[in-house]
Amino acid sequence: MVSILSLWLPILVSAVLVFVASSVIHMFLGYHAGDFKKLPNEDGVMDALRPFKPEPGNYNIPHADSMKHMASAEFKEKLNKGPVAWISVMPTGQMGMGKQLVQWFLFCLLIGVFAAYIAGSALEPGAHYLAVFRFAGTTAFAGYALAQLDKSIWYNTAWSTTLRNVFDGLIYALLTAGTFGWLWPSAI
Repeated sequence: MVSILSLWLPILVSAVLVFVASSVIHMFLGYHAGDFKKLPNEDGVMDALRPFKPEPGNYNIPHADSMKHMASAEFKEKLNKGPVAWISVMPTGQMGMGKQLVQWFLFCLLIGVFAAYIAGSALEPGAHYLAVFRFAGTTAFAGYALAQLDKSIWYNTAWSTTLRNVFDGLIYALLTAGTFGWLWPSAI
C-alpha cells in the first residue's frame, strides 16, 4: 500500500498536465467548435428573456413542481406545444474564466487524489509501470470520461459532443496514468 500523501507529486503533476492539455484542446485544436448550436432568431430570444431577469442557474421549461403536476393535462399540453428546454443562465457581462479555471484545476487534483487512492490501495512501492498505469488510468478515465455520458442520456446533448468529451477524458486519463507510472515511489 502507498499512502496518498506520498503520491502528492504525481497528483500535482498530472493535474498540471491535464490542465495544459485541456487548454490546448479547447483553444487550439477546434474540434469542440460545434458543441453548441445557435438558436434561430437569437436576438429575439434574448430580448424575450431579458425583461424577466433570470438569476444565474439551471432552468427547465416547462417546469413541473411535482410528479402530480407532470401528469396534469396543463403540463402535458405545454410539453406538446413546446419548446421543451434545459437552460443554464450565466451571469450577465463579459465572461471571465478565472473562477472556472480554478475550479477545473481543483477538479483535476481531485481526480488525481482518487487515482492515488485506488492505485495506492492496490499496489506497493516499486510496482511495475504498467500496473500503476492501469489502476491510475482506469480511475482517471472513470472520473474524466464516464461522467460525460449522463449529459446525452438525460439532457439531450448530442452524442457527438459527448463522445468528443469522452475522447478528451481518455487523453486526460492517459496523461494521469503516465504521470503516476513515471513518478510512482520506488521500493525501499
